Amino acid sequence: MTTLASRGISVTRGGRTVLTEVTFQADAGTLVGLVGPNGAGKTTLLRALAGIQAIQAGSIALFGEPIAGYRPRALARRLAYMPQHAIIHWDLPVRDVVMLGRSPHLPAWSAPSATDREIVARVMAALELDPLADRSARALSGGERARVLLGRALAGEPKVLLADEPVAGLDPYHSLEVMDHLHGLSRGGALVLVVLHDLSLAMRFCDRLVLLDEGRVAHDGVPEEVLDDTRLAQVYRIEAQRAERDGKTAIIPWKRLDPPAG
Repeated sequence: MTTLASRGISVTRGGRTVLTEVTFQADAGTLVGLVGPNGAGKTTLLRALAGIQAIQAGSIALFGEPIAGYRPRALARRLAYMPQHAIIHWDLPVRDVVMLGRSPHLPAWSAPSATDREIVARVMAALELDPLADRSARALSGGERARVLLGRALAGEPKVLLADEPVAGLDPYHSLEVMDHLHGLSRGGALVLVVLHDLSLAMRFCDRLVLLDEGRVAHDGVPEEVLDDTRLAQVYRIEAQRAERDGKTAIIPWKRLDPPAG
């Protein structure tokens, strides 16, 4: 059974078509990168797949069932969505914010169990959040807040994680740390779909890339095929340098290309 699939979905916002007939599917145990230039529709697609963005055409299925048919708690037990530049509205300690990720698994009005606390402790240790445990989540830097929100998502042990630019604002060490955790989550059997602008991280960590351009899927395949020189020129309008290490390729944007004539 396919874990997550979209069939010909289209989204219009403010009279403008943002997505046009987007079709793709992804299975458990895979880290899929969603890449493309600004305005390509990546965030809109991720929100649609999470069930929080209305679509005007097409369909979305999670584990073979229409996503619109899931009740909120049942959906939250299976799928976690980590938005870009999320705001933490609660003046709570970091530990309590991460614990919110366990909410879909708790009976109404029940306190967290020993198992819930153990899961949260494990996630916080893995993301090096223990030094922040008692700090107000609203007093954190942007990079710290991103790690806390990732911790909240991971605490729910989702079968599907949709993460919108989870490394935005992070220093290189923590960017690698976050991508290591997303890669590990996929290797544990989850489907992870992540929006990335760092093409080197996409090349290194993702099993597969879906390249969006002007609201359509421009290419879908293994990273080496998707981010070849031709597509970097056509879609990103750049010329890149490449460096090889440990069998992986780093892409270094090097030169802007002139827009097409006419």
